Amino acid sequence: MNIMDMMLTKPKMILIDVDGTLIDSVPDLTFCIDEMVGSLGLPRRGEKQVRLWVGNGTERLIKRALVGGMDGEPDDNLYARALPLFLNLYARNISTRSRLYDGVEEGLAYLRAAGYRLGAVTNKPGRFTLPLLEQMGLLDDFEIVVSGDSCPKKKPDPMPLLHTAKVLDVLPSCAMMLGDSKNDVLAARAAGFQIVCVNYGYNHGEDIRDAEPDAVLNSLTELKALLARAA
Repeated sequence: MNIMDMMLTKPKMILIDVDGTLIDSVPDLTFCIDEMVGSLGLPRRGEKQVRLWVGNGTERLIKRALVGGMDGEPDDNLYARALPLFLNLYARNISTRSRLYDGVEEGLAYLRAAGYRLGAVTNKPGRFTLPLLEQMGLLDDFEIVVSGDSCPKKKPDPMPLLHTAKVLDVLPSCAMMLGDSKNDVLAARAAGFQIVCVNYGYNHGEDIRDAEPDAVLNSLTELKALLARAA
C-alpha cells in the first residue's frame, strides 16, 4: 500500500470501478475482439494488446482493434460491420474466461460489514455490466450500478460519480472512488471525491502512481488498514 501526501477522511460512500479493479475481463474481451477481427479478415490482436486498449468503453475498444492502435478512426462501413459482431460475441462470452482479482471478495465483504454504502461505476455498457456482475457474484454488493450508458457522459467526466452521489444523497466530500485508471482519477478529482487506485488493472501500460491518486493498493484486502487510518 502506498499512501500519497493527502490525509484521507473516512467516506460514507465508496464507488468502485468494475473492469480492471474488481474483474479481469480481458480474456473474454480478447476472445471476442479476435473473433471479430478474424471474421473481417484482419489480424488477431491478442491479449497483450487488448490489455493496453481497454478502459474507454466498448466503442473505443472496437475502434482500436480495427485500426490496430490507440488512436485513429476506422472506416465507417468497417465499424458498422464490426460493432454487431462484437456485441453478439460478447453477449455470449461475458464471464466465460473472466475472473475476480485476488482479494476482491474479502475487500467487499469488509466494506459491507463496516457499513459503507457501495456503488459500481463503469464505462462498460449496461447490457454487459449487470450480467457480468451477476454472473461473477457481485451484483448484490452494490446499492446502485452506473454503467457507461447510464448518463450522457462517462468517465473521465465526473457526471456518473455526481449522479450516483445525488441518487444516494451523499455529498462528494464524503465520497471515495476506487479504480485502476487515470480516467478514474480524473473523474474523481473533477467530482470532488477522494480517489484510491489499485496497482493492477488497465491503465494503458502507464503506472497509476503517475496520475497521483490519494493512495495505491496492491489488493482490496488493504482497504481495512487504509480506512482505519482515515480521519
